[in-house]
Amino acid sequence: MQDRRFIFKIEKTYSMKSKEDKGLTSRRKQEHIDICLTEDVEFRKSNGFERYEFEHRALPELNLSEIDTSTTFLGKVFAYPFFIEALTGGSPGTETLNLNLAKACEEMGIGMGTGSQRVMLDEPAVAYTFMVRDVAPTIFLLGNIGAAQLSRIHAHDIIKMISEIKADGLAIHLNAAQEMCQPEGDTDWRDVLANIARICEQADFPVVVKETGCGIAEDIALKLESAGVDCLDIGGAGGTSFTRVEHFRGSKSAAAFFEWGIPTAESLQQCRKAVKIPLIASGGIRTGVDCAKALAMGASLVGFALPVLKAARTSHQAVVDKLKFLAEELKRTMLLLGAKNIEDLKHVKIAQP
Repeated sequence: MQDRRFIFKIEKTYSMKSKEDKGLTSRRKQEHIDICLTEDVEFRKSNGFERYEFEHRALPELNLSEIDTSTTFLGKVFAYPFFIEALTGGSPGTETLNLNLAKACEEMGIGMGTGSQRVMLDEPAVAYTFMVRDVAPTIFLLGNIGAAQLSRIHAHDIIKMISEIKADGLAIHLNAAQEMCQPEGDTDWRDVLANIARICEQADFPVVVKETGCGIAEDIALKLESAGVDCLDIGGAGGTSFTRVEHFRGSKSAAAFFEWGIPTAESLQQCRKAVKIPLIASGGIRTGVDCAKALAMGASLVGFALPVLKAARTSHQAVVDKLKFLAEELKRTMLLLGAKNIEDLKHVKIAQP
């Protein structure tokens, strides 16, 4: 496959188009990527993990080379407990980002999600931007669709969409705060839980429900588990704020919601108390120490978005280098805790507020 250089058109003023305008979805996705790469879009509040402390083991009795970071998630073996969150695809040029991310995942033995595939239904010509199996034949790959759009999409169309990109499962994203700040956003959030349950019932692949930066509360987690969801990606506050992203697109209502959301650590604690299904901890996780804390607090995987997106615009090797750095920090943290593997890590002591 011929490699293409991904050229970003960086503008300080972003267009707001009408719903009927052809190509709206792909343009909006391109604007989201450009803004994330050029503007200050992160929460001011933290992910909350600084409130939790490990008990240091002065006698770890381990060699760093012995530490095993492999794990199994939804039946798939991961070399590291890492997942690249739903990020991109859907506008011309974004295939390079997805290919760089997928190549890195294949090399690292981890999984990834694509950006929202809704655009494949609106604009089929851009479906190629989600195709990564040629460079990543063995990774765990999740497709993606927005929860608010489920009422307008037949289950068989979603199943076909997942099959078309040869994904292993589907992530349904919850982004009510972002949608409330989009002039063209979905404001009807009725029957979302019932629609998620409908997809879970009809799909023959795992269904993950993910937040996009505002976290999932305990009672919501329980409802989603009861609906048949196989995994929750908590997507807590502390990383990218999509209300800030919409602010840079011209939203006049976004400022009130810049800091809206449950910090990642708190959301993880609530969800772990409520459900037995696997959890992905994402939202502002930037260090291997935070990765270790999330895993010790009950997460099965740790998700990354903005840091790997920034690396992917350079090359797949830049993504690999970023992930290897985090993996090394995680291993060193595990040694200081006397945890030889991920299962040991899940049983170490961590002080709670």
